Amino acid sequence: MLDLSHWQRPPHPWLGVFTDIDDTLTTDGAITADALQALTTLKQAGLMVIPITGRPMGWSRDFAQTWPVDALVAENGAAAWLPQADGQPRAIYQQSEAVRTANWTRMQEVAARIVREVPGAALAQDSAGRETDIAIDHSEFTHLPAAAIDEVVRIMKSEGMTATISSIHINGWFGSHNKLSGARWILKALWGRELDAELARWVYVGDSTNDQVMFEHFAFSAGVANIRRFESQLTHRPRYITPSERGAGFSELAHHVLQHLT
Repeated sequence: MLDLSHWQRPPHPWLGVFTDIDDTLTTDGAITADALQALTTLKQAGLMVIPITGRPMGWSRDFAQTWPVDALVAENGAAAWLPQADGQPRAIYQQSEAVRTANWTRMQEVAARIVREVPGAALAQDSAGRETDIAIDHSEFTHLPAAAIDEVVRIMKSEGMTATISSIHINGWFGSHNKLSGARWILKALWGRELDAELARWVYVGDSTNDQVMFEHFAFSAGVANIRRFESQLTHRPRYITPSERGAGFSELAHHVLQHLT
């Protein structure tokens, strides 16, 4: 991972920034003033700004409306909130309502199995707002040792689920979507754009192992400094790393993007 002093001008003007939320924009669970200002400055510069998070739809709704963003993709790419002029963001989904309903029943059975079989495992406190996945808390309000995290992932996968680990949760869902497919989907759905044709004009910022699919595909990918917590677990690392952690690191990254607008 290179420090930001190696950041290079893109071959074509920037189009926008995709970013994780927890421990990338936020610090101790809340967005910091410098990170919020960085989002505002990016938008004012004419760039598209799209957070992509493993957090639930219910948790992220207000942020989609109050933050200066073009959309907010939630639940690891499964769904999104679109800000609206009337103050009531609109929800869109990759899966049909029938598929989501059927999957929900199956996911609750898997969640019950995990809580029953893995000592100390508990559902994330934001679970009430989830529509397309389940989340087990490993670092937000409780602590699971590495062996227990591995066992949760093993159970999810044995049940046919996709499983990822964020800085705070273990997420599981039925379906092939992920943050990358969510980024492709939202650009196509809203603007008719093909992400793969313009990857060199987008930046991705993250902090954890569930950001690896984005780090692998984006030439201009960055990790905020706290990603070093997961460095040994990363098969695909971000190209750049910020000097500071969390919201301060995101602000530093935004500054470098804005210095290379053309």
